[in-house]
Amino acid sequence: MKRESIYFDQAATSYPKPPGVPEAMLRYMTEIGCNVNRGGYAAAYAAEDVLFETREAIAKLFGAEDCRNVVFTSGVTLSLNILLKGLLRPGDHVLVSSMEHNAVMRPLQQLKRQGIAFDRIPCAADGSMDVSCLPGMLRENTRAVVTTHASNVCGTLLPVAQIGAFCRENGLLYILDSAQTAGVFPIDMEAMHIDAVAFTGHKSLLGPQGIGGFVLREGLAEEIEPLISGGTGSISHTEEIPTFMPDRFEAGTLNLPGIYGLHAALQYIEKTGREEILQKELALTEQFLAGAEKIEGLKIIGPRDIRNRAPVVSVQTKGIELARCAYLLDADYHVQTRVGLHCAPSAHRTLGTYPEGTIRFSFGHYNTEEEVARCLAALKEICDGVSTA
Repeated sequence: MKRESIYFDQAATSYPKPPGVPEAMLRYMTEIGCNVNRGGYAAAYAAEDVLFETREAIAKLFGAEDCRNVVFTSGVTLSLNILLKGLLRPGDHVLVSSMEHNAVMRPLQQLKRQGIAFDRIPCAADGSMDVSCLPGMLRENTRAVVTTHASNVCGTLLPVAQIGAFCRENGLLYILDSAQTAGVFPIDMEAMHIDAVAFTGHKSLLGPQGIGGFVLREGLAEEIEPLISGGTGSISHTEEIPTFMPDRFEAGTLNLPGIYGLHAALQYIEKTGREEILQKELALTEQFLAGAEKIEGLKIIGPRDIRNRAPVVSVQTKGIELARCAYLLDADYHVQTRVGLHCAPSAHRTLGTYPEGTIRFSFGHYNTEEEVARCLAALKEICDGVSTA
């Protein structure tokens, strides 16, 4: 009998989605169907109400002053492109951590060819950062610091509050990539001195793919040149880009099915409790780490416990290719993981896992202790088979 699959690729996208998310998306498509800012009728106003409530929920989640500073995009990648390419000018210098995803690094490599420089803040072999090195990396033209909140490879959390305080003390902008943390880890833009935070809706926010955005501190929007322009449904008498928020950055048609799904997901998180979700995920991570430590031929990458980490664990195997191990996990044991470099070559260089990569296990709210136990048993059988071959 085929066993039910175990999904441990939550860092790529959360699955399954909470009850109410697909239903909300279907309800929009079958009962509403129209755009916002384009119709003067009841259905359009109903959609605008959901859009506004979603903005308010995101603003509350990140401790933003005004929900008008919440901008919806297709996801964190587009958001980071808008922020980096809209804020930085030739001659600017940026500091980034050595643990960054390509959603940060590829735009910066593009901008480098336009006269924008960057340096990588060195992180330790477990992905952690010591902020004491930051003062020595400043230049007269340093304008911003850009970091992830948690590594998508090994789960290590970076010291966001300390980095934000450093930026505030030195007149720098702080841009945060919250792809792996938004929805479960607390993020307060004011308390942590974050100027802009990019988020995606389909990971820990438990919504569908194709919806995300960014949140700005008050007054920052006027410093950002919009990357995309077009119709907004507002001030249609002019061909100039709106100066007010959020229309300044929301040209074109919003992904309303995605926003309806995200709205339902945010309601689920609010009802369930962010802290309860986090503790469940970290308990599963702790169970996995404890079991993996006992498997001969398995090497854990990054922190060995749940302090200062997200529910993401990467491993390497001895005596068997990573891709082969991941294939066997899926084909023989129905355990779904991600193998490779995870779009983060800089992080893998820092962790000492480049170019081989890792097998990544990431845990979500709907995973169970029994699933973790089955996964560990599968890993042990595979590794034991290699050692006795």
